Amino acid sequence: MEKFLYGSGQLTCSAALAIAKGTVTGEISPEVKDKIEQSASYVRKIVERGEVVYGINTGFGPLCTTLIDASQTQLLQENILKSHAVGMGEPIANDLAKLMLILKVHALSKGFSGVQYTTIERIIWHIENHVIPVVPKQGSVGASGDLAPLSHLFLPLIGLGKVNVEGEIVETAAVLEKHGMAPVQLGAKEGLALINGTQFMAAHGVMAVAELNRVLQNADIIATLMIEGLNGSIKPFFTELHQLRPHPGNRYVAASIFNMLHGSAILESHKDCSRVQDPYSLRCIPQVHGASRNAWFHLKDTIEIEINAVTDNPVIINDELTISGGSFHGQSIALPLDYATLAASEIGNISDRRVYLSLEGQTNGVPKLLMKSTGLNSGFMILQYSTAAIASENKGLCFPASADSIPTSLGQEDHVSMGSIAGRKLLQVIDNVDKILSIELLCAAQAKDYHQPLKSTAALEAIHARIRQSIPHIESDQPMEELLTEAQRLVKSGELITLHRQYATGEIEADLKLRFEMF
Repeated sequence: MEKFLYGSGQLTCSAALAIAKGTVTGEISPEVKDKIEQSASYVRKIVERGEVVYGINTGFGPLCTTLIDASQTQLLQENILKSHAVGMGEPIANDLAKLMLILKVHALSKGFSGVQYTTIERIIWHIENHVIPVVPKQGSVGASGDLAPLSHLFLPLIGLGKVNVEGEIVETAAVLEKHGMAPVQLGAKEGLALINGTQFMAAHGVMAVAELNRVLQNADIIATLMIEGLNGSIKPFFTELHQLRPHPGNRYVAASIFNMLHGSAILESHKDCSRVQDPYSLRCIPQVHGASRNAWFHLKDTIEIEINAVTDNPVIINDELTISGGSFHGQSIALPLDYATLAASEIGNISDRRVYLSLEGQTNGVPKLLMKSTGLNSGFMILQYSTAAIASENKGLCFPASADSIPTSLGQEDHVSMGSIAGRKLLQVIDNVDKILSIELLCAAQAKDYHQPLKSTAALEAIHARIRQSIPHIESDQPMEELLTEAQRLVKSGELITLHRQYATGEIEADLKLRFEMF
């Protein structure tokens, strides 16, 4: 099995997800272990000297001037986990909590946090044995990092809280007893090092990078199928046009769609039609989808800096220098998370417009409401109501969480990022866009049917055939729930993306492939 070295390797979003899935194993090298133990020794020396350092021998937040006796160091660190575990709401998904553990191990293994090696070993045990802490969704303001969710994440280290074991939520104490394990004895600074950091926000960012990437690929494929169904023009996707306004996302989308359309008999059949230009939802796909791709790349780039960073506080440089700074503040990723939410929402917005366009009956051979016999039948009309409703819901979710700040910690933390809310909203919007694209998929496949026996390209024919394996052409009204469920499953599964890669022809410039395909 492929290995990733915590603390020294360069973690990517795809690598973090692979560790979470168990296809890559995370390990700590002897050199990194030495660095971790050296950092812990620095903390011990600070305690022995009686030097006043925030979080090591002081209280937390507004209690930073309250000195703590060395004999109460362990209790201080345990108490911070207990007092800060005040999250609310439903638990986050198990894979998100597992990602949080992975990201925290990598950050602590950098050797600037002063934690014991045995503590990191225990976290790795949770990852490898799929004993995943239960973490509520709400409660972080994304400033001293994700205090509340990280406290829940690490309560199990001291034998408290709950964990998810093979889908069953159980008390941590029972799991430790079953495995003959004792709670971790936290040393100076360890509790603070565990709960300071951006791993809740960053885990949502990692997941969003993967999910938005999948959404963007599906969006290009489904939009191209709709172009075929509605007799759209290939000219807006010519390289010559996009060289004159060379935004990377625009160029990539245009090249990808051009390659899917080039050589289509359906396209050839209407090349001399009287339509001068297509509506924006077809003609401006490179500009709209491309802008969202650029936002995706910015998110990916920022998140991958973050997950390789040290984000707790104070940072232990050596036994003589500790720095109490603000590396836990989530603003660096809160803004890109909000930007990506807008980018995702726009994919759903333009998809809804293409769904509406497909129902108008303005394309030769394609009937109004995508059904030949309407009146008695309503056809596909109400599907667009759903896309409109979901697109509108997304617009409401686009207000940037990072635009807000509510002071906390009695004013000590007087500007906060709200990045945790930005991350949660982004995943919600992405899930909603999946639903909109699923409806566009149904409409695009139905529209294409009316061009038979003309054929499209090999890639689009293979994609259309796969849709028709499980979703039939419809010529009379029927309940749509199961068809919508199957369409959404196809979108989420990535099957259409796999087919596109298998049958795709044509070249995409190397710099664009590197930027948008090296996930």
